[in-house]
Amino acid sequence: MKRLLGGTMFLALLLAFPLPTVASVDVGVSISLPPLIVFAAPPAVVVIPATNVYVVPDLDADIFFYSGWWWRPWEGRWYRSRNYRSDWVYYRSVPSFYRGIPSGWRNDYRENRWRGRQWNPQRIPHQQLQRNWRNWDRSKHWEKKNSWGVQGLKPQRQSRPQSREASQPQRSRAVQPQRSQPQSREATRLQRSQPRQGKQEHGEGGRNDRK
Repeated sequence: MKRLLGGTMFLALLLAFPLPTVASVDVGVSISLPPLIVFAAPPAVVVIPATNVYVVPDLDADIFFYSGWWWRPWEGRWYRSRNYRSDWVYYRSVPSFYRGIPSGWRNDYRENRWRGRQWNPQRIPHQQLQRNWRNWDRSKHWEKKNSWGVQGLKPQRQSRPQSREASQPQRSRAVQPQRSQPQSREATRLQRSQPRQGKQEHGEGGRNDRK
């Protein structure tokens, strides 16, 4: 009797909960978050020369600010947050701005030099950064103001897209043969008509001579 009751209960469970539901396993991979950094006060930042990227220079860990986000690499992965203290979220790829950041920027900051030039970095308070970073990006503030504090640094000019300019010669080449066709036809007509006129004049002259 006990075996029968156990079997019926097992069948009832199978009917109520199908096997795919019972055997379903959560296979999601959890990605660990970086440890929190305790700040005694909102951190000041400096701007990396020739960029619009800001960095907290007084930490051993790299924490950047770019386009309204705080960015942080940790254990080969990248994280970003709207808050420099917490709420870090995993970012799937290396941010594009990081390609222009030299690996030795921290040594350059400590030695007040940038690629062999004198660098006088300006420390920017946190509140000032939050109020002005959008306008600074739009107006190229650091490029116009003493070239990011680097003596003799000239900003690199970005080449304008030449897609429109490159398309214009292609259009003119395609139009030129179409315009030249009527001229060539008229020239051939004139060339064909000239021998006929000569024959007519020669014939008339022969008739006159015969008369």
